Amino acid sequence: MSGDTGSGTESGVVRPQFGNRFLSATDDVFQHNAWDNVEWDADQEQAAQEEVRQNCSLKLPADEVERLAAEADRNWDRFYSIHQNRFFKDRHWLFTEFPELAPTVSRGTTVPERVFPEGAAPSTPATVEPSQRRTIFEIGCGVGNTVFPILKYSDEKDLLVYASDFSQQAIEMVRQSPDYDTDRCRAFVLDATADEWDVPFAENSIDIVVVIFVLSAIDPERMQHVANQIARYLKPGGLLLLRDYGRYDLAQLRFKPGKCLKDNFYARGDGTLVYFFTQDDLRTLFETAGLVEEQNIVDRRLQVNRGKMIKMYRVWVQVKFRKPRV
Repeated sequence: MSGDTGSGTESGVVRPQFGNRFLSATDDVFQHNAWDNVEWDADQEQAAQEEVRQNCSLKLPADEVERLAAEADRNWDRFYSIHQNRFFKDRHWLFTEFPELAPTVSRGTTVPERVFPEGAAPSTPATVEPSQRRTIFEIGCGVGNTVFPILKYSDEKDLLVYASDFSQQAIEMVRQSPDYDTDRCRAFVLDATADEWDVPFAENSIDIVVVIFVLSAIDPERMQHVANQIARYLKPGGLLLLRDYGRYDLAQLRFKPGKCLKDNFYARGDGTLVYFFTQDDLRTLFETAGLVEEQNIVDRRLQVNRGKMIKMYRVWVQVKFRKPRV
């Protein structure tokens, strides 16, 4: 489900996994495991477009699409039952990409500065009055790999993190974790595509909504509804933070014909679904919902297997949208 690779810590310092290593013409591409903000030439872009055209040429049969929709909850529960939390790594990179999630940190932890692609600037974190209780709501929290680092590294006593997921299995795993603090975190099951949300907070009340590699798992026809609901529950001045799969990511190019439900929307072998976004896709969704764009970047990363001398091009999109104050 997740496209992130995580990053480790050393001496209490969160170290950036990506965003600061750039490939030059004189570098040996296999010198490091990954390179950041890698530019594609016209031939590479055209080749990726052709691969997608071919793997979307044969659509999944209608009865199979209906079966996947009917079994969605079971597929995600099975996903978490199989992988447990061994599949995931803590997303410490969140504080580099989204410093808004950790405006104050403890244990001597420092937040590295993110180097952005040319023309892309970071947003300015909103000021939170000391007397206010800051609220963060994550949609699609999985087993807590965003929630728990936030709780661990933030020293805000009044921070309250709401964590939701479509999978009952995932929520049970969050609640059973020794890091689950009921004074600072509330985890609950939520189908974000439902017409009405059953959530433990009011409209116009959330400071930050976090959506990490989750919107891509939703049918494109329901994405606008989800965007509208996010806007409804954000408070005026509140911020949406999203990172997800980008168009022509390696994962998209690897699909074989017959796995495509709709253009750029596929079924994985385990029955879970994934869409691959463009910047314009996300801009349209959230501007239509009434939010204002503050950041919209494509993060192109080159990962390499130095043992097998293999190059792997990853493409992610990252956006920040704010709800107007008036």
